[in-house]
Amino acid sequence: MFPYRLIATDLDGTLLRSDDTVSERTRAALASATGAGAAHIIVTGRPVPWTRDILADLGYRGIAVCGQGSQVYDAGADRLLTALTLDRRVAALALAKIEAETGPLALAASRSGTTGSVLVGPGYAVHEGPGPYAPLTSRDELWAEPLNKIYLQCPGLSDDELTEIARHTAGDLVGVTMAGAGMVELLPLGLTKARGLSLAARRLGSGPSDTLAFGDMPNDIPMLDWAAHGVAMANAHEELKAVADEETASNDEDGVALTVEAMLRG
Repeated sequence: MFPYRLIATDLDGTLLRSDDTVSERTRAALASATGAGAAHIIVTGRPVPWTRDILADLGYRGIAVCGQGSQVYDAGADRLLTALTLDRRVAALALAKIEAETGPLALAASRSGTTGSVLVGPGYAVHEGPGPYAPLTSRDELWAEPLNKIYLQCPGLSDDELTEIARHTAGDLVGVTMAGAGMVELLPLGLTKARGLSLAARRLGSGPSDTLAFGDMPNDIPMLDWAAHGVAMANAHEELKAVADEETASNDEDGVALTVEAMLRG
């Protein structure tokens, strides 16, 4: 028996190597764990359209948590089980408050749904996923359809600095998280990966005490806090390492597999 009923893994910087692939060793370790009674669930900041191809490559047909917890997705049926979107009027106010401090920001935004595109505005450097993308040519277009989240970048500010400013100026209106390099995000207030994971776990008959979680960035902190045992990758942000129960090897050194294999051995 595996000591946990649920293994929750982030994708980028955790399950995925730097070349966006999952190693055969990691695939085998997770297969052994699921054979021993655990369920593997992917919990990612990527929206569904940026996650679907990875799930297909893994032969993954279960529930995935996407879009920082905004989407609980049934991969086998290719349908959303739950979806949460930004209040666009509140998000516009939050953005105005942040830009009053930072000056004009480079923006992108993820549209809701299983086929929603990511709008990319002028000056925004894309750091995640193969798309689908669409150009964002005006702020009016930004608010035209339901959104999962908005991405921020600011020349001259580090991700940590931009995150801090956004939280200080607009944290009472929206959630603010850092999901990776160049990926400071505005989310519905109160939304975290932990919230999405809790909904998915409930459907699987599991809870926090049953869960082992892996992550690498500050957006994974709520998930690791929620789980009974949280594991930080060696390449993780220092904020995440500070709250983890354990540190494993990096994503390029099969860190997930090393921990799972050790638990399988008992």
